[in-house]
Amino acid sequence: MILVLLGTQQNDFSRLLKAVDKAIEEGNIKEEVIVQAGSTKYKSDRMKQFDLIPKDEIESLKKQAHFIITHGGVGSIVSSLKMGKKIIAVPRLQEYGEHVNNHQIEIVESFAKQGYIMKTTDLNNLSKVLSKIENFEPKKYISNTEKMIKLISDYIDNN
Repeated sequence: MILVLLGTQQNDFSRLLKAVDKAIEEGNIKEEVIVQAGSTKYKSDRMKQFDLIPKDEIESLKKQAHFIITHGGVGSIVSSLKMGKKIIAVPRLQEYGEHVNNHQIEIVESFAKQGYIMKTTDLNNLSKVLSKIENFEPKKYISNTEKMIKLISDYIDNN
C-alpha cells in the first residue's frame, strides 16, 4: 500500500493526485493507494480517499505503507521519517494556488539534499521518481528535539 498525505491545508493539491492517478493508470503504481486529502476535492476510482483520518489511524497506515508520497509539510515529512519510511515529497507551489508562497520547495530541497527523502517539483517526472524509490536508502532521521530542549533549559538555568 502507498499512502499519500496532503496535510490539512485549506488549499487544493489536485495537481499531485492527478499525477498519482495517471501513474496508477499507466501501471507505474500497482499497489493500493490510500489518500489523506485534506481540502483537496479531486476524486478517482483508483484511490481510496479520505478528507481527514484520525491520528491513530494515520499512524497505523504510515506503519503499513510501502512508502509515502507527501506534500512538502514538515510535520508529514518528519513523522514519516521517524517511522523509517521511504518518502517522495512534492512541494505545494504558489503559482498553482496551492500555498501562499513557495517555502515548501526549501523544505523539500533541504530534506532531499541531506539524503532523507526523494523529491520532485515537476510532476511530469513522478513516474521516474517512482521507478527509483525501491532502491532508495534514506538516511536515518535523528531528531534534535531533545538536544534543543537541553540547550534552552541550560540557558535558562544559567541566566
